[in-house]
Amino acid sequence: MDIERINFLAKKQREEGLTEAEKEEQAKLRREYIDSVLGNLRAQLGEPPKKN
Repeated sequence: MDIERINFLAKKQREEGLTEAEKEEQAKLRREYIDSVLGNLRAQLGEPPKKN
């Protein structure tokens, strides 16, 4: 997961907009980040990890 890339794309989106490829990349990176955060939260709460 690349937080710097997520932040770069967010800034670029605000300032000048994104290409379709960048929008897809941003959505993928955000989903990976959210899944990671949720996985960590579940682990801390003692729940078994979500199975895909």
